[in-house]
Amino acid sequence: MSFDVPDDCRYLESHEWVRIADGTATVGISDFAQDELGDVVFVELPAAGDELSKDEDFGVVESIKAVSDVYAPISGTVTAVNEVLTEEPELLNEDPYGEGWLVEVEPADEGELDDLLSPEAYRDQIE
Repeated sequence: MSFDVPDDCRYLESHEWVRIADGTATVGISDFAQDELGDVVFVELPAAGDELSKDEDFGVVESIKAVSDVYAPISGTVTAVNEVLTEEPELLNEDPYGEGWLVEVEPADEGELDDLLSPEAYRDQIE
């Protein structure tokens, strides 16, 4: 099976992605992760203003198969939370790189991106 792995994102081995645009980091879970989880039924996210630390858990995604922690690919301050997911958690399954984003973060150190997997390395991991 082939999974969508956008070239404009970087990835954690634990299947979170981050995309930087205009100084803002948008974070979500990958197409592979949502497929492995199955139907997502609940999402717990931090509040705007919370501080994230790279590689530490900041939320929970619950599906019909499992409950999984979500890890921060980058440190920084949460500037926005995708509140729509509380009412429509299935967006994680339907559009993991678009409407299913989790949080937006003001990065503390964009240099942390260098420690993440490239799209090519992530594709190798999930194959």
